[in-house]
Amino acid sequence: MIQKAAGAVALLILIGGAAIAQTPPPPQEPQAQPPAPTGKVERFAPSAVRNVSFAYTTEIAPNPSGQQLEVWIPLPRNDSYQRVGNISVQAPIQHEIVDQGRFRNRVVHLVGAVSRVKPLKITIRSEITRREQIADFSQAELPQPEPSDGAFAPFLRADRLVPIDGRIAVVSASIGSNNASPLEQARALYDYVILIMKYDKTGEGWGRGDALYACDVRKGNCTDFHSLFIALARARGIPARFVMGFPLGNPGGGEIGGYHCWAEFFSGGVWVPVDASEAWKNPARHNYYFGRLDADRVAFTMGRDLELKPPARGEPVNFLIYPYVEMDGTPLAKEAAKNKFEYRDLQMADSGE
Repeated sequence: MIQKAAGAVALLILIGGAAIAQTPPPPQEPQAQPPAPTGKVERFAPSAVRNVSFAYTTEIAPNPSGQQLEVWIPLPRNDSYQRVGNISVQAPIQHEIVDQGRFRNRVVHLVGAVSRVKPLKITIRSEITRREQIADFSQAELPQPEPSDGAFAPFLRADRLVPIDGRIAVVSASIGSNNASPLEQARALYDYVILIMKYDKTGEGWGRGDALYACDVRKGNCTDFHSLFIALARARGIPARFVMGFPLGNPGGGEIGGYHCWAEFFSGGVWVPVDASEAWKNPARHNYYFGRLDADRVAFTMGRDLELKPPARGEPVNFLIYPYVEMDGTPLAKEAAKNKFEYRDLQMADSGE
């Protein structure tokens, strides 16, 4: 059930040794359309379907003192909007595909001797058909009570870097109306995040998906945008989840510079996607990215604080998109792996469609 939080939150302030209650004014309501920022220029129209060959290559640096290497590399996911086939793994060490169970994630798990002279190269290829994701708004706007337990519990509780109490709860309660439908509340949160945030990868702290950092510093990349959105939604009792993948560039093919992520929230019995960071970069698509995702992306994993299978010795993984590597049971820094991601568009007939 959506929490009926008060529109303003009383704070206790000490004056002369006595505590008095003071109610601060709520922050300015977000505009329906934030002003257009300078940033990414739209290169091509959103695609309804993409059919691509995807190559994920990693080279793990040699280490003359190490003995055993263990690697977890995520695979693209199968879901209602994406089908994956023809997976192949090229690696000089033992490997297997392991279903992670939770969130339906999958990984290639590799175990073998550490390469002491030259990098250990692993290439995973797959063919992916991705379709535009469009929410059923006629269903999403229904005034159904939001679920509060069971399978939805992971999408309602805090993650390590995604708190739902304290400052996050105060800010969330002050945005829009708590008496509105979940869909309307989520739209107010989406508009708020785009209004206050700036897509900016300068300085330190960005890219970890730290909701408090995003709330206070008000800049970052896609992980920061969507961690803030998810935290604000969960603080109001709206289930929300984190999806990690890669962007696809212009049709044809090319190399991908890095990951991309987005979020989904639950309303009226259906999951509704949002891509707040792409909306910030492409103001003309502000409305589009609330409830819709173009096919110019591939989804890999879902969730935060992931406990890997087979079990890793390190802490739960914040999110999984790049290889997680342990040498002799000790986690290696991400810089130990050099990654390359490439795609090539296929004709639909190439995959039997």
